[in-house]
Amino acid sequence: MTVEDQTLFEQLRARAAQDPGGIYARYDGAPITFGDLARHASSLAAALRARGLGKGSRVAVMMRNSPEALAVIFALAREGMAWVPLNAQQRGEGLRYILEHSAPGLVIADAEHLMAIGACGAGIEPERLVVHGASDGHAPLQPLLEGEAGAGVSPPRAGDLFAIMYTSGTTGRPKGVLVTHRMMQRAGEAAGLVAGAEPGDVFLVWEPLYHIGGAQLLGLPMTHGIALAMIGRFSAANFWSETRRYGATHIHFLGGILQMLLKQPPGPLDRSHGARIAWGGGCPPDVWTPFQERFGVAIRECYGMTESSSITTFNVEGVVGSVGRPVPWLDVELRLDGRTIARPGERGEIVVRTKDPGAVFAGYLDHPEATAKALRDGAFYTGDLGSWDAGGRLVFHGRMTDSVRCRGENVSAWEVEHVAAKHPAVEHCAMIGVAAEIGEQEIKLFVKPKPGAQVDPAEMSAWLAPRLAAYQNPRYIKVIDEFERTPSQRIMKHKLSARRDDCWDRLAQQGR
Repeated sequence: MTVEDQTLFEQLRARAAQDPGGIYARYDGAPITFGDLARHASSLAAALRARGLGKGSRVAVMMRNSPEALAVIFALAREGMAWVPLNAQQRGEGLRYILEHSAPGLVIADAEHLMAIGACGAGIEPERLVVHGASDGHAPLQPLLEGEAGAGVSPPRAGDLFAIMYTSGTTGRPKGVLVTHRMMQRAGEAAGLVAGAEPGDVFLVWEPLYHIGGAQLLGLPMTHGIALAMIGRFSAANFWSETRRYGATHIHFLGGILQMLLKQPPGPLDRSHGARIAWGGGCPPDVWTPFQERFGVAIRECYGMTESSSITTFNVEGVVGSVGRPVPWLDVELRLDGRTIARPGERGEIVVRTKDPGAVFAGYLDHPEATAKALRDGAFYTGDLGSWDAGGRLVFHGRMTDSVRCRGENVSAWEVEHVAAKHPAVEHCAMIGVAAEIGEQEIKLFVKPKPGAQVDPAEMSAWLAPRLAAYQNPRYIKVIDEFERTPSQRIMKHKLSARRDDCWDRLAQQGR
């Protein structure tokens, strides 16, 4: 059996036996060796078994990146327990829903999250809590990492459940994606392809492990000989200094990360940070070249979803605006109306088929309607729009549902946001559809100004008018201080106000 065919903990155990003092990762500079990580994970696994948990048990984990969080994930992988990662920013109804829906037998959490867990109303009994940090009377995590490993159990198979990863829920309730050990293997292999990982490379890890973008890196130190440089959280102001401090050769991006970095004032670290590759998803075409030229890194773009092992296509050719070609184990089709195959240049729904049984998910937890909608005819219908360029590479055009029907036309949010973001005073923006007084929908644009700048809605509307089609020009504009975001920095559009009386109204200003 090759290391790529082993489950995550088996990969770690094999590497720890060969090189116990080797560096798996550094957390804020402190080393985490293969041997220590395997020992702590094995100790915790034995403690969980002693609590009556076993293969198939669900364990919710609400922890920020830390050495202890790594040990928890590997312990669950060792025992074949299902990891239910919880967003550390989640609160209230959203947190309650996931805890009740996933029904974990145990919750492991940082002490700072205990109040949120208790206040959300999920009814997690104290005996179902293990706490990292000041435990306040709850069972502490640390002693469980330092006990005896025990004999262990037979390892899970590749097709067994590894995690239940809830989608970010940018447009509605999150769905629990059933992620197998095989899917995590493929996610790691794909990340290695996108990033061009080589032995000795160092990957900066700012993204939370509770997001697939962070979790997909867990196996790379074993399979690709790289090391992880883990930091507590993303900071645009400190990003390049942390990159240099930890000797990172690769940085990861999602959502608006590249734009945030470009909007930082120029500095001496712009070209002396030491990284050579920026890889990830969501690089706008007009950001691609300026980012490469300013920071001296190569952009490696990809596209994918948790449901299809994180990464579906990748672009290592450097063609600006493309998300590239499928990974070797997946095929991609573009379909019109769910049936007709799109021709080159036509936009169609991205449909993913697998050549490797198990590389595409089997469904959502306890959500048969969503599963039936997503999985049809042996394929995963993503709900995303794409087209093929002249060279046979995929171009991503956003979510099919992230559009507005206005004056008889379908208006893509991506297209409007792409233009509005170029306004010199705009840092970030987002578009939604709101109910129209007559007809279909109207467009409402939310704008966050750059630090120190001001956005006048009337001036903004006048600036947009010659740059957008008449039906694309937002009727409503609302200036805000900040957006609520997912861990990958995507704007949570379902939390934006759909009211029409809390914003500037173009037609009201024009006397209708």
